[in-house]
Amino acid sequence: MRMLLTGSNGFVGGHIAAAARRRGWTVLGLGRQPAPATAVDQYVRHDLGEPLTLNEAVDVVVHCAALASPWAPPEAYQRANVDATRNVLDWAEGHGTPPVHLVSSSSVFYTAADQLNLTEQSPIPAPADQLNAYSRTKLAGERLVGRYPGAWSVLRPRAVFGPGDTVLLPRVVAAARAGRLPHFVRRDRAPVLVDLTHVEVVAGYVCEAVARGVTGPVNLTNGEPVQLYPFLFSLLDDLGVPRPRRHVSVGMAMALARASEIVSARLMNYAEPPITTFGVAMFAYSKTFDITHCRALLGEPAMSIEAGRRDLVAWWRSNGVG
Repeated sequence: MRMLLTGSNGFVGGHIAAAARRRGWTVLGLGRQPAPATAVDQYVRHDLGEPLTLNEAVDVVVHCAALASPWAPPEAYQRANVDATRNVLDWAEGHGTPPVHLVSSSSVFYTAADQLNLTEQSPIPAPADQLNAYSRTKLAGERLVGRYPGAWSVLRPRAVFGPGDTVLLPRVVAAARAGRLPHFVRRDRAPVLVDLTHVEVVAGYVCEAVARGVTGPVNLTNGEPVQLYPFLFSLLDDLGVPRPRRHVSVGMAMALARASEIVSARLMNYAEPPITTFGVAMFAYSKTFDITHCRALLGEPAMSIEAGRRDLVAWWRSNGVG
């Protein structure tokens, strides 16, 4: 099996590359950096915002490259998540139409409300109703893939964490360490339930999707919803980081986030604000998934949430985080 893997230098892409090579597959990595940051069999430097001119034959394409930052100019998301996907699909169509597997995001489903037991058939908000430019452009990428003439799948992991993560939990820990992480309080005081996905579970599922020729959309999680704040507090306790003491109502946090986003967009050239509406929504509302379809197609998750939590804490400590 010869795989073209875009975003091979990234957090998720690097783990997919390692999982694929453990299966004996040949990985042709593609990224923007001058040299590969993870072990691949061949590496090509290319910015996928530009058409791909690669004279290589592959058996499958895994498109993992994306801009996953919580805040950026809209045109940056468009280039990285839409234009890049179009360029990958155009290249694949002109090079034998191999199966294309898009690593997308469960954020395409999100609203500013509790959402429990989401499935592949759950309604997806229209582009204008997406929570932010990231989810809106990931949805646009999914729709491009849906028009690909060859076999395709859309794999939607939820809240990926694990060794190498620089976007999700490390930012939370850093905010808590600096005393900037509030505890958002809902009016109904209901607990916030969330699904998480360890990066090794994602990598394993992506490789299984390739090996089994899975098509269509599949939601990926560990299948073990947890209460958000107790889970975060256990991480902070293990790392010796103080728990947040400030309690802020969700309504006030949303108002502050909207104001911060306006200031950032109009006056600060989209410098990342201290708080975003998407970030508040992720801490304030439950998001869980029914992964019956995933289990039927791809099997059980390769790692439990608790094992994943211990794995992350050990990695953080070994890298000087805790």
